[in-house]
Amino acid sequence: MPAIHPQADAAGREAPQADVAVIGAGLAGSEAAWQLARRGLRVDLYEMRPLRPTPAHRTGWCAELVCSNSLKSLAPGNAHGLLKRELEIQGSLILEAAKAHAVPAGQALAVDRDAFAQAVTRRLESHTGIRMVREEVAALAPLLARHRRVIVATGPLTAEPLAEDLRTRTGAAYLAFHDAIAPVVHAESLDTAVAFKASRYGKGGADYWNCPLSREAYGAFVEAVRTAARVPFHDFEDLRPFEGCLPIEVMAERGPMTLAFGPMKPVGLADPRTGHRPFAVVQLRQENRAGTLLGMVGFQTKMTWPEQRRVFRTIPGLEHAEFERLGSLHRNTFLCAPALLDADLALKSEPRLSFAGQLTGVEGYLESTAMGLYAAKCAAARLSGRAPPRPSARTMTGALVRYLLETPPASFQPMNSAFGLLDPAPDGEALARKSRKAALAERAAAEMEALERAFPA
Repeated sequence: MPAIHPQADAAGREAPQADVAVIGAGLAGSEAAWQLARRGLRVDLYEMRPLRPTPAHRTGWCAELVCSNSLKSLAPGNAHGLLKRELEIQGSLILEAAKAHAVPAGQALAVDRDAFAQAVTRRLESHTGIRMVREEVAALAPLLARHRRVIVATGPLTAEPLAEDLRTRTGAAYLAFHDAIAPVVHAESLDTAVAFKASRYGKGGADYWNCPLSREAYGAFVEAVRTAARVPFHDFEDLRPFEGCLPIEVMAERGPMTLAFGPMKPVGLADPRTGHRPFAVVQLRQENRAGTLLGMVGFQTKMTWPEQRRVFRTIPGLEHAEFERLGSLHRNTFLCAPALLDADLALKSEPRLSFAGQLTGVEGYLESTAMGLYAAKCAAARLSGRAPPRPSARTMTGALVRYLLETPPASFQPMNSAFGLLDPAPDGEALARKSRKAALAERAAAEMEALERAFPA
């Protein structure tokens, strides 16, 4: 468990006052603290875990991943691959640690979640410019009084006292929906006489286990999901799930074939026992370096835990599955960024108060990381009396920031990386879809490299 750093030194003297307080040591907060410190600023990094747990976290480590262990595609012609390239150019701590603790996942970057979180925690705690403060922040006024700037990166599980302070301060209602956690299975409990290893279309190696379902087995599974008992929602919860992370029950209710065209799609796979494509598949992805844990890809759920065990054990190959973790849903909250935030991701009514990560309205691990990095660079520039570096919407980072600031507030919803957010290529440039994406990616990387040369850490 991470050490709890005191607020005074060994001789009892009060620690030097930090320049910036960062609240929340998730992906965005950890990245923000690191980027500020490497620019010579003193940082107090506040994290309430493990003193106060959340409904989804298991540990007190920084940058703990609570949903999937996948950070999505590495392919340079993919939107998520482009974002990774931009983060690498900018010296991202989170991306560096992820690559150091990667596990096989085809063309995706997936990590051994505990090793990854522990590595990030060690790096932060060993930096002389960062002081880890293990306490809950219930109000922002004391931190604003003690620090030149404050960055809030408490994420979707912001504790209620701080959430109430933010509601009062912004004068705007939060928007809430549910993010979801997929189950994790012990690999030794998988029936490998039924499940087979493969990646779609053979890309990236045979890194996924695939449980094949016939038409009849699929129909029975969908019915079991549709009729399974679910955990009731609390009074404060309203069911508005993010479209990119829907619970399987919600998908099943949308139609009998929704799952077959979603997480259970069999395209690009052939069962080696028959040589034919199954009607549907359940994919499992390696969760840790040792390969002892497998995550059920896309199987977020609100079913009760006994029902999850019953229903998931009807899947061929999972009849004797032993679960390390079962699925759940948790509240996710975010600010209406277009109405509240400026180009620094700071509150328009209080420019010394910035936000990062999912609170800003991005969705995804590395999208959150990118907003933590961006908010930190803006804060560091302001504190040094310089104009912040502004990546344009030709970069994925700049395009995400533009989405946060310019989307009509009435229709604002969380957003992942997507090529559709980027400024288009000039007319006539790279007309083919594949080459167009490659050209856009090269253009983005070139701009980010130029910005890094102009605004070095």
